[in-house]
Amino acid sequence: MQRSTQRILTTHAGSLPRPFNLAELNAARMRGEVYDDQARSARIPGAVLEVVRQQSELGLDVINDGECSKTNFLAYAEDRLSGFERAERSEGFFARRDWRNFESFYRDSSWGRRPGGTQAVCTGPIAYRGQAQIKTDIDNLRTAVANVPQPAEQFLTAIAPGTFGRGQNRYYPTEEAFLYAIAEAMREEYRANVEAGLVLQIDDPGLPDTWDLLDPEPSVEEYRRFAQIRVDALNHGLAGLPEDRVRYHICWGSWPGPHMTDIPLRDIVDLLLQVRAGAYYVEAANPRHEHEWRLWQDVKLPAGKVLIPGVVTHKTPVVEHPEVVADRLVRYAEVVGRENVIAGTDCGMGGRIDAQVAWAKLRAMVEGAALASRRLWTTLSSV
Repeated sequence: MQRSTQRILTTHAGSLPRPFNLAELNAARMRGEVYDDQARSARIPGAVLEVVRQQSELGLDVINDGECSKTNFLAYAEDRLSGFERAERSEGFFARRDWRNFESFYRDSSWGRRPGGTQAVCTGPIAYRGQAQIKTDIDNLRTAVANVPQPAEQFLTAIAPGTFGRGQNRYYPTEEAFLYAIAEAMREEYRANVEAGLVLQIDDPGLPDTWDLLDPEPSVEEYRRFAQIRVDALNHGLAGLPEDRVRYHICWGSWPGPHMTDIPLRDIVDLLLQVRAGAYYVEAANPRHEHEWRLWQDVKLPAGKVLIPGVVTHKTPVVEHPEVVADRLVRYAEVVGRENVIAGTDCGMGGRIDAQVAWAKLRAMVEGAALASRRLWTTLSSV
């Protein structure tokens, strides 16, 4: 995994705005409407090339395919795992404590509405069946990268067992057996990414944000026991993979709202650091979590590890000033070391914020990282 040895490198959390002719088909698929699957598949390679070119033109260092083949960072796994079928959604109208605490806000927001619908549930043995899809993802990214100046590194994303498996088990005798079955199956996708020479990003918003789903609210100790099983299952899936080819991303959910029931990072940071990864990627730019950079004054980043803080956020359309981005990066660099910091976004930008705004935020991040680099390298070289 590349490190910021000469300047602060830049990346993002995975999902990028899809070209419209693909986005509209993805949206129809997610809504369960009739759509042209052949047309969708045919558009993906061109969409990957487009988003790779845009990342290259912005000057991003560690890039991906924009998750163009995935209708959703989580739901895509339904296509790649056997043993699941659709069933009536078990969530209520307001599934989260934050949604209930701010009922008037969320009642006017699409985020709080869960009227009917279905979700994937496990009704049989789980096995991986996504070999063709992951090969296509890898090939599409390689082809696109060959047509732009070579980036520092490339990555693909994959879902963590604990996030994918929330509220879905109707087959395995225990939740632990269910999570380990997902991990065992997803291991094939994890390995395929690494063996292709890519960095593997594990997406696991469930580590912090499942806290807000549990009712009644558990104690921190109870939640940590709940989360520990999920970390152990993920590590089972990652076993044997070189840690320096894996980065682990967490966030507190992508919806724009008060987020007053988010669990503090301090309560789970040791669980985060247990994951077999070379980089830890944390949401850090939104107003509920920006202050948590101070945590790393007390918690030592393990030797050889990289920290990727989000320095622009999807939770507001306001485009961060590059100086604000630079300030955030310098704070982290001064605490954990400049070579151990890579600039990132809080979460994936695709589908969560207007496309023009998303690309403007990414540009601000690149410009802010350049400002931070000048401060950090010039200051230290003059001492």
